[in-house]
Amino acid sequence: MAVSSLVSDEQAQGKVSEIFADIRKTRGTDFINNFWRAIAVDPDLLERTWNELKTVMIAPGEIDPLTKEMIYIGVSVANGCSYCVHSHTAAATAKGMTATMHGELLSVIALAGKTNQLAEGLQVPVDDVFMKE
Repeated sequence: MAVSSLVSDEQAQGKVSEIFADIRKTRGTDFINNFWRAIAVDPDLLERTWNELKTVMIAPGEIDPLTKEMIYIGVSVANGCSYCVHSHTAAATAKGMTATMHGELLSVIALAGKTNQLAEGLQVPVDDVFMKE
């Protein structure tokens, strides 16, 4: 259960209504997911977060959209965000991630988690050749 209410389309007014319309237009769907509805209780937070998402995840860049979604899945797993794991797995699948790719991604996430914990637990010194000056 959410710790705050979800803003319905009927409750959305002003800035929130405008941002919901932009989400629909940008994504080409009528669906507004619960994340946006939850943070819409603070219209300024909704606006900042939506604008940042458009800049990082939607605007063209050197990293392709599928890779961005897969990175997002990895960070979401590491941070323990079930909502984000589900929503970005759906987005990655829509962008072409296959079941085989998903399995490989999970293997990379698991390996990185293990080796990160080993390196941190052992306090392994960083090799000089890896240090960027």
